[in-house]
Amino acid sequence: MTDPVATLPSELDQLPDRDPEETAEWAASLDAVTKAAGPHRAAYLMRRSLQHAEGAGIALPKLLESDYVNTIPTSAEPAFDGDLEMESRITAWNRWNAAAMVTRGARYGVGGHIATFASAAWLYETGFNHFFRGKEGDGSGDQLYIQGHASPGIYARAFLDGRLSEQQLDNFRQESGGDGLPSYPHPRRLPWLWEFPTVSMGLGPLSAIYQARFNRYLTNRKIKDTSNSRVWAFLGDGEMDEPESTAALALAAREQLDNLTFVINCNLQRLDGPVRANFRVVQELEGAFRGAGWNVIKTLWGNAWDELFQLDTTGALIRRLREVPDAQFQTYATRDVAYIREHFFGAEPALAELAKLLSDAKIAECFYSSRGGHEARKVYAAYRAALEHKGAPTVILAQTVKGYTLGKGFESKNANHQMKKLSIDEFKGMRELLGLPIPDSAFEDGLVPYGHPGADSPEVRYLQERRAALGGPAPARRVHAAALPQPEERAFKALYKGSGKQEMATTMAFVRLVKDLMRDKETGRRWVPIVPDEARTFGMESLFPSAGIYSPLGQTYEPVDRDQLMYYKEAKDGQILNEGITEAGAMADFIAAASSYATHGETMIPFYIFYSMFGWQRTGDQMWQLADQLGKGFIVGATAGRTTLTGEGLQHADGHSHLIASTNPASLNYDPAFAYEIAVIVKDGLRRMYGPDAENVFYYLTVYNEPKQQPAMPEGVEEGIVKGLYRFKEGTPASADAPRLQLLGSGTAIHWALKAQELLAADWGVTADVWSATSWGELRREALECDEALLRGEERVPYVTQALSGAPGPVLAVSDWMRAVPDSISQWVEQDWSSLGTDGFGLSDTREGARRHFGVDAESVAVAALAQLARRGEIPASKVKEAREKYGL
Repeated sequence: MTDPVATLPSELDQLPDRDPEETAEWAASLDAVTKAAGPHRAAYLMRRSLQHAEGAGIALPKLLESDYVNTIPTSAEPAFDGDLEMESRITAWNRWNAAAMVTRGARYGVGGHIATFASAAWLYETGFNHFFRGKEGDGSGDQLYIQGHASPGIYARAFLDGRLSEQQLDNFRQESGGDGLPSYPHPRRLPWLWEFPTVSMGLGPLSAIYQARFNRYLTNRKIKDTSNSRVWAFLGDGEMDEPESTAALALAAREQLDNLTFVINCNLQRLDGPVRANFRVVQELEGAFRGAGWNVIKTLWGNAWDELFQLDTTGALIRRLREVPDAQFQTYATRDVAYIREHFFGAEPALAELAKLLSDAKIAECFYSSRGGHEARKVYAAYRAALEHKGAPTVILAQTVKGYTLGKGFESKNANHQMKKLSIDEFKGMRELLGLPIPDSAFEDGLVPYGHPGADSPEVRYLQERRAALGGPAPARRVHAAALPQPEERAFKALYKGSGKQEMATTMAFVRLVKDLMRDKETGRRWVPIVPDEARTFGMESLFPSAGIYSPLGQTYEPVDRDQLMYYKEAKDGQILNEGITEAGAMADFIAAASSYATHGETMIPFYIFYSMFGWQRTGDQMWQLADQLGKGFIVGATAGRTTLTGEGLQHADGHSHLIASTNPASLNYDPAFAYEIAVIVKDGLRRMYGPDAENVFYYLTVYNEPKQQPAMPEGVEEGIVKGLYRFKEGTPASADAPRLQLLGSGTAIHWALKAQELLAADWGVTADVWSATSWGELRREALECDEALLRGEERVPYVTQALSGAPGPVLAVSDWMRAVPDSISQWVEQDWSSLGTDGFGLSDTREGARRHFGVDAESVAVAALAQLARRGEIPASKVKEAREKYGL
């Protein structure tokens, strides 16, 4: 017989076999078992051997999948620490009120989701009663990332414990009156309850990982001991298809984040139907998480299945569970027992014999309702095991039935995600199933009533006692952070003075400022520099040896550049978060740091610097998440503009991030031209975000990689810098009747405007005043506020109108952005308006070539200015043609 080991090429062929005879004996033994007892017995023995080897500390690759059974058998479940009957009654009330709230809201067409919480109720209730730590105990409590579509269940629980009223429940999804409830977890809309926005699916799991990692960062940097905090992320199995959901799994395992637990509600359904119709999503997820290094706990079957597994002496049941696709399991939950006997148990003779020992009632119980995620003891055992596991994060795969307890019209139906209400008869059936004391008379007005056992009932007392023991209500958001002192003035003064004859890009000016601010005795340690792998591009390598790059392992190697001044230094207490090539991960870092003032009561000052093209365009959804989460900090789009990043081309040339950023009400957007402007903006940002009257905003600054001489700050320009516009350089009239106009430039474009000012004066006798437009967005925001005030009868003149009031001639605005960016303020400018910008795709070229291509270089600005004056009849039209020829346009 041919040695089977020798015929299978593998990595083992590269290892010397010290005893080929012994190897052959092992192979022969396996062949003998296969022949005598079948391949299933042989596979069982192999897996037992691997399990034993792992327990003995023998290093072997892990199996990525286990059988389709519970990881924790019933016999190994810990004692349940609570009153199960009482918790069942509490859960029943919450199920009822969640469904009632959505159904009542359907009168107004506002929608809502019922089925998600119905399937996940015990996953939440077990946590609330036994595990989730509140903020009124020691430390920061736990961080709960609630699945967005389950929000009605969280509101129902808050109603039961007295934190919400019936009126508020009736205002679900009706917020404009001021006493409503947002559809999903939105901290900005309900800041005393929600901490983390999660309904933009995929962002919850990504953020949860980086939140757990940031908790460790705070501990390792000795800012706050967060060792008692745990991050719980509740997710849907369909949600795991989002790329962000699994993007950072390896990071969580690599950094041994055993303070993190994912709870994935595997009801096998997404919004339109089965998650994996022809496959098994639980097994797929198990393989993905095990492969990434996570501890995996499967909680699939309820106690009713124990009898079936005990009768399965041949392994036929486990084999059948392993092969049935998810869509078929969904079908079993909706068909009669005869169908299940035929199509499940009829698959092989051993199963058919097993089925003869089961009553119809037992089969119905198993296939209709008995899932691990619906039984408190099973969920409790999984959560307890997750807490006790050390050295890796844990994922719990809990199988449930979507729409559980809502009746046959809901349970496991493909359309149940879109079903927004139950009929009165369906509610009465639900009442009987849950055993709730709600009389028929309560339905007489045609509406389903809310149910409450009473503020002093045993259920409410139990609930509140449990929460008190765990540290108070949850979820809950608390803000206790004190204002930060303003940094010492000397860091800002360094930029106020300018750079003299030395050239410096504004990117470098910002980095120098932050480096100095990080030395501040009071607030320096609270800065959190974040960069996605291109720190050297932005001149940040000087921070490596001084601030250190955060790593929970420290530096276990000797860096190749150790003999250099700016060597690559990792440290357990490192301050820099250098994330590798993941803008999404860097943004998740930023969000965790930006909201630490509420999550942990520790105010941090994050700044996240990146290629501006790969910020708002790539991770704009997270920018909205940041705004919803009331985060604060500085987002810095470096190498900004369409024409300043030479040679990189279309996918690196950003001419539109300010347009996208302007759509976010929490984002204050600035495009500074000079180093001193950066200093003024950052100083004001620290005041607005971290001062006594802190605002829930964040800053977006664009900075450039084009070295320029940085002028000293003129006197009296601070207000204009902050508000968005000031006159930087007044033109000198060649004569009393010389034509005149106003040039507005932002960012690097001010240099083209200044050169155009010279050309207009020297070549055409035209006087131009040059204005620095530090923020088109803030000018527009303030003008819109003035318009709104006018509707209330208040007379307010927009700042941009005031600033330009009486300025002679037309206005020409120029920037390295699309024309829509400066054009956003045109309606509040009384003068004739025109603009130049970089509309279209970027391209690879020199800066000069790109600017000539887009028509924004100094010569193009000069010609555009002359064209404006010609249209007004202030110069002959022939001058425009002459200028075009002179400048080669």
